[in-house]
Amino acid sequence: MKTELGLYEQLINKLFYNKLQTISDEEFFVKTTVLDKEEAARYLSQYLSETIRFALSELKGDDSLLKQVELSNKIIQVLIDELPKLDISNNLLKSGEVLQAVFSKLDSPYTNFGERLKQITPYTRLSQSELFTGNNVGISLESEIRKEILSADEIYWLVSFIKYSGIRIFKEELEEFTNSGRRLKIITTSYMGATDLKAVEFLSGLKNTEIKVSYNGDHERLHAKAYLFLRNTGFHTGYIGSSNISRSALTNGLEWNLKVTTREINHIIDKFKKTFETYWEDKEFEYYRTGRDAEKLSRALKTQRFQERSGLTAFFDLKPFPYQEEILLSSNPSELYINDIRIW
Repeated sequence: MKTELGLYEQLINKLFYNKLQTISDEEFFVKTTVLDKEEAARYLSQYLSETIRFALSELKGDDSLLKQVELSNKIIQVLIDELPKLDISNNLLKSGEVLQAVFSKLDSPYTNFGERLKQITPYTRLSQSELFTGNNVGISLESEIRKEILSADEIYWLVSFIKYSGIRIFKEELEEFTNSGRRLKIITTSYMGATDLKAVEFLSGLKNTEIKVSYNGDHERLHAKAYLFLRNTGFHTGYIGSSNISRSALTNGLEWNLKVTTREINHIIDKFKKTFETYWEDKEFEYYRTGRDAEKLSRALKTQRFQERSGLTAFFDLKPFPYQEEILLSSNPSELYINDIRIW
């Protein structure tokens, strides 16, 4: 039986043990290690999950669902018997049904809850990860995020720039979300001057919405494009990839974005949330207040756009005099000096 050469991270079961017995120590280097007790639960649970999934999928016939539920309960019962002090008896399955939603009928604006459920449930579901490649084949990122907004209880967005064309896609959903008392937090930047002031002003005018902006375009450039949707039920979802908030990036652009879920990749969601909160507390990111900070952001965006057009790369800080700042922010300066250094 052939054993492929290369790297492994495989628990040694009976099959692999038998394979290894056929390998000559003189011809091959084989490295094994004892499973770290701190990581044992993760390795073993993944292995059991794969084994159980394979076994359950082999149960065929009209009563296959019933058989799968019964076998699953037998496995859980083994754990209950082996760990009597661990109260997991409530984990026994009562049926093969899946809970999809619990809505309050009191003071609800909706009468058709079945239709509402279809409207806000992501096509790729809350427990399944997915890759969006922006090729107009299958489910679009735009349609999925619409549903994520409507079904979330709290939203964190981390994007290097925001275009109004992208905000218009989700305008109704964002208004419904924030008007209902749920919280929206966004971190963005003035990087490359790509953000639309109109977009930030609209977002900052929404209820229960907080925005922070990095005006530092030279040193700590934020390139992240990530969207986190938190739910009180614990079914959190996140999108991490290449799409900023713009129409092309969210619709027909060839952008790649990976959807991750708490149920499948919990540690990624957890790290996403903690990292976002770290950025939020960093003084590099400043609160944006609607109207009051519009002029500051406008200046920063114009400066960044000018630097991109001119190909200017700043390797040290240059602070213009007031009269030079006016030239810097002009639409098409023919010649520009900062502290007697000609840069244009």
